[in-house]
Amino acid sequence: MSLSVFISVDMEGIAGITTLRQTMRATDDYPWAREIMTEEANAAIAGAFDASARKVVVSDSHGDMGNLLPHKLDQRADLVQGSPKVPYSMMTGIDENFACAAFIGYHAGAGTPDAILAHTYAGFITDLRVNGDPWNETHLNAALAGTFGVPVAFVAGDRACCDQAKERLPWVKTVAVKEGLGDRVGRSQSPTKARAAIRGLIRDAVKNAERLEAWTPKGPYTLELDLIDTAVADLCTLCPGTERSGPRTVAFETDDFRVLYRCMLTLMHLGRSAAPSSKVD
Repeated sequence: MSLSVFISVDMEGIAGITTLRQTMRATDDYPWAREIMTEEANAAIAGAFDASARKVVVSDSHGDMGNLLPHKLDQRADLVQGSPKVPYSMMTGIDENFACAAFIGYHAGAGTPDAILAHTYAGFITDLRVNGDPWNETHLNAALAGTFGVPVAFVAGDRACCDQAKERLPWVKTVAVKEGLGDRVGRSQSPTKARAAIRGLIRDAVKNAERLEAWTPKGPYTLELDLIDTAVADLCTLCPGTERSGPRTVAFETDDFRVLYRCMLTLMHLGRSAAPSSKVD
């Protein structure tokens, strides 16, 4: 099998991004923010090809998932964009043919102190747990990749994101491109310096992909979401199999992690109906 690499690219963890308006379409900051997001993706793509990758697929994984600039993305890579991006949102395009995955521009989970723009998929989700343990987007997406036998080799984002990645993926190589001083303030490396570090370390990670094991937490799985208010919880209980386990908490149980992941996405979109102003990845 030729060496193929899957790269999921979010925006909040990109070097130089610190404020919410920089990540939002229709602000004056968004055009340059998507430029540096695209350049950081290009650094990851270049690193994968430096490691002799034959194919790279990039999944645009922020907001409406139409942020990366196709005409400025490394032409050697394929790009997955669009919204709603089904069936796996940030991971749409993943399959068993990839040697490894990499996450670029990722951020820490909801409620993490000293983390820049921390959240877990949607602003109205105040905590997300799997079998009682807090999980963030890195954990969810790594476990989904694991169902296809694909290991996560590399993560880039803020320091808190990288620390949380290593809690459950101790083998993963990381680049902390910035340090959070609060939710919307931090100290960042120069984007140019961050890109150089990403390119070098992702090259090393991809070269050693065959030594990595996919992360496959054992089931059965219980997903719990703590939500911002009871109205959001009301909407989420419309999802078949979902139970109200508290005034603002819903739970779902399954033996199949892919079903859990798709249920989580369903709950996110249902909840957004009651919280239209909330930001969703």
